[in-house]
Amino acid sequence: MTEDRKPIVALENIKVNEEIARKFFEIEVGILAINNLKDLFEKLLLSIEEKFGIPHVWISIINGSEVSRILEAVESSELLSKRLNLIGKNTFLELIKDEKTPVLVNEGLKSYYKLLPKRQKYFVKSLALAPLVLDGTIIGSLNLGDYSGSRFEPNMDTYFLSQLSVKISICLSNVSVREKLKQLATRDPLTSLMTRREMENTLEREFSRSNRYNIPLALIFIDFDGFKMVNDTHGHSCGDTYLKYVASQIKKVVRKEDVVARFGGDEFVIILPNQTSDNALMVSQRLNDLFQDQSMKYGNTTIPISMSCGIASTEDAGVDNPAALLSKADKRLHKAKKQKSRRRAL
Repeated sequence: MTEDRKPIVALENIKVNEEIARKFFEIEVGILAINNLKDLFEKLLLSIEEKFGIPHVWISIINGSEVSRILEAVESSELLSKRLNLIGKNTFLELIKDEKTPVLVNEGLKSYYKLLPKRQKYFVKSLALAPLVLDGTIIGSLNLGDYSGSRFEPNMDTYFLSQLSVKISICLSNVSVREKLKQLATRDPLTSLMTRREMENTLEREFSRSNRYNIPLALIFIDFDGFKMVNDTHGHSCGDTYLKYVASQIKKVVRKEDVVARFGGDEFVIILPNQTSDNALMVSQRLNDLFQDQSMKYGNTTIPISMSCGIASTEDAGVDNPAALLSKADKRLHKAKKQKSRRRAL
């Protein structure tokens, strides 16, 4: 390179860096004011994709981390279902090695496929992995993938990406506090399910949506038989374990878009958007089969689980408001329990 050309190249590099810095700054400004996790991740993913033209941008979060626990209680979205991956801690740290500075890779990419969201295939030739840190602990990474092997070369400067990583971590700290406070108000502290009050608010919204788009809405009201005896025989600690266990099993059976709430005591409600009574009956049968096959272990004791349920839907006569839907399912639950008691008495 001639001496005359060097100042021109240096000036061009400065302009490129200024443009990169401007884009990163715009991203940082855009995320700093966000106060919930879903919007933070969505804004981050879309902004990076748009401003830098990176074909694949997604987030990996360590399963069991504080952020993953918050995500379990946060309503998902179509974008996050495709761009968010929960990954085991050991698997993640094998790749990142607890590094808190960005990692650039353009060789041996196969092992990094573990970071990809489920059912997604990204054909990339280079990766940039920006660690996400919460309270000093690495909890995941922001991942950028490009079709060019020269986009993210290991010897490249990662200053701007490091700064963005720090800003995201600050946002995560602020958002996680807000989300936890929100969950205290809307989540049952024992089971982490939606509270009765929040469930009723959700039911109103789903009922309105059902009317607006002329789609069905079903509801299952569940009561667990013999729960009082579990408390009386094995103590309240066992009763708490019982409730947490049945809550976790219900969540395994329902869809992501379904809503599970603890109504009170050993009563639970499942809201099933865009589902009929027949669909709800199949869900209740799956739950029945699951509990019959999988009793709860408590120390050296095996505790059988039996449930009764009532099902109602917007297809039922007289169901013209959310309260009527809930009331009809409740009445059918009590009818089912009475029938079960009579059978036992015979």
